[in-house]
Amino acid sequence: MSKTTDRFNEENATYTVRGSDAPDLEAGVAAIRNVLATLPARPGVYRMLDAKGDALYVGKARALKARVTNYTQVTRLPRRLQRMVSQTRGMTIVTTNTEAEALLLEAQLIKRFRPPYNVLLRDDKSFPFILLREDHAFPRAQLHRGARRAKGQYYGPFAGAGAVRKTLTALQKLFLLRSCTDSFFANRSRPCLLYQIKRCSAPCVDRIDAAAYGDLVADAKAFLQGKSTQVQRRLGEQMSAAAEAMDFELAAVLRDRLKALTYIQGSQAINAEGVGDADVFAMACKSGSMCIQAFFIRGGQNWGHRSFFPQHTADVPEVEVLTSFLMQFYEEVPPAKLILLDRTLDEEGLVAEALAEKAGRKVELRVPQRGDQRRLLAQATRNAVEALDRRLAESTTQGKLLQEVADLFELDAVPNRIEVYDNSHIMGTNMVGAMIVAGPEGYRKSAYRKFNIKGANVAPGDDFAMMREVLERRFTRLEAEDPDRASGEWPDLLLIDGGKGQVSAVYKVMEELGVHDVPIVGISKGPDRNAGREHFHLPDGRESMLPLNSPVLFFLQRLRDEAHRFAIGTHRAKRAKAFTASPLDDVPGIGPARKKALLMHFGTAKAVRGAALEDLAKVPGVSAAMARAVYDHFHPGG
Repeated sequence: MSKTTDRFNEENATYTVRGSDAPDLEAGVAAIRNVLATLPARPGVYRMLDAKGDALYVGKARALKARVTNYTQVTRLPRRLQRMVSQTRGMTIVTTNTEAEALLLEAQLIKRFRPPYNVLLRDDKSFPFILLREDHAFPRAQLHRGARRAKGQYYGPFAGAGAVRKTLTALQKLFLLRSCTDSFFANRSRPCLLYQIKRCSAPCVDRIDAAAYGDLVADAKAFLQGKSTQVQRRLGEQMSAAAEAMDFELAAVLRDRLKALTYIQGSQAINAEGVGDADVFAMACKSGSMCIQAFFIRGGQNWGHRSFFPQHTADVPEVEVLTSFLMQFYEEVPPAKLILLDRTLDEEGLVAEALAEKAGRKVELRVPQRGDQRRLLAQATRNAVEALDRRLAESTTQGKLLQEVADLFELDAVPNRIEVYDNSHIMGTNMVGAMIVAGPEGYRKSAYRKFNIKGANVAPGDDFAMMREVLERRFTRLEAEDPDRASGEWPDLLLIDGGKGQVSAVYKVMEELGVHDVPIVGISKGPDRNAGREHFHLPDGRESMLPLNSPVLFFLQRLRDEAHRFAIGTHRAKRAKAFTASPLDDVPGIGPARKKALLMHFGTAKAVRGAALEDLAKVPGVSAAMARAVYDHFHPGG
């Protein structure tokens, strides 16, 4: 649980009440009424739980008792919430000090539990930032994702890694900041190629001193903060001074940097001048689907845009979808000072208060009516409509392909979840299995799974045994976690990369597991392994081929190739990790710090293995007990 949730739990009351397990609407209402008697009339967050204790819905309330009472008046609820109440068998309540705290906690719990009746922001990608490190005399500019623990200045978010790399390239051209790692920096004896092409000032070999490099870093910070005009003026003054001093070589360098800055200003500031720091959100709705387009503007510079397609939005008002989206979005990203929206929220003041509490400063929500901000919002709206049209067109095409797949393999219905399996190894080493998932919306990358093959009875390179282990682990767990098949995690089709032998082995495994109703299809390349002449194999021995120009063939090839790509990537990652593995990794209680201390003292893991107990105890940071543990690990019974 995160620190924010811990804070709420420490300061406020948390409790759970369970009702009966009868699967009907009356039982759900009864379970809710059992909770009502204990509810206070204060702000908080409630979780609706099903019979297994899983979260169905997370909601917040200004007054818990009044809000939860509404769920007992089922005739006034939309059908979506009636279904939710019919599945409810208990509730968990967390009280908070304010409604703003409740709104923040609600978003956090939705992100954590992903309840099926909440609007969900489904996005597997984290947002990248630019990090200017401050723990080195010559700071490095680098792309950063994830927790912001490193000491330095963070600039972002950017819409994607491409926007970050473009800006990093600009920083290299304009300010000659280093991009190399600290270890690379420390071991240079002469400038690298980036110095030769005027994209680095080569502080690694003292071509620039710390003070001058610090001036470059200050200019880079000003540029990232949107003060590019100030930087442009300073570069112009320096160029003029160099020309007057007859230092034409320096003047030419400054001229090139000035040209690069002018170009970047023109390319990044399109429709964003005068906006400052802002996030822009516009929504498009069509045919029951929604798209939210986000633009990221920092210092008047456009740092990219991204399309989002929230899920579970049926029968949910548009402003409610947008509110839920914003709170979940800002769980990962610090709120901008200004948030531009294409519509007014019902709880605009509360959302602004909650985001301000999270950011530690004022956050303004605005629906612009004229000027640059309105033009920028119109651009975001146009992008949202176009992205939604593309999505719907792709969904229609995908739906037709899935229907043809169902017809080809005589499935009972159009498959909603296709699981594709493949194995990867090199002569039996670093064996891995991989599963990818696809459906009407395309690839579901959050559902991808990798399997490290670890069965003692799997002979190196035995593809049949590898596939057996993968499927046994996958479906044994699935049967234990979801025997009623209510989660939507059960596949409608298994696509196996292999021929009739592999299909026969898979069919046998599934029969042994008692899974008799999941269709299995193998896909193998034809003679000479030519793509386009694939054979499709069914468990009953039937085989088929498709015409070379068949869209269904291309679709199934893409699924097979995606599974192959994921399996090879997983294998390579495992192999790379094995290259850097050390015998010290297996010693209980040895972490990175002690491992480093031992290697620094003895030089190699082999020397550590052969060291005497007395010598191990002399290593800085290694206690007598830890020295004994290391010695005993390498000398069992000694």
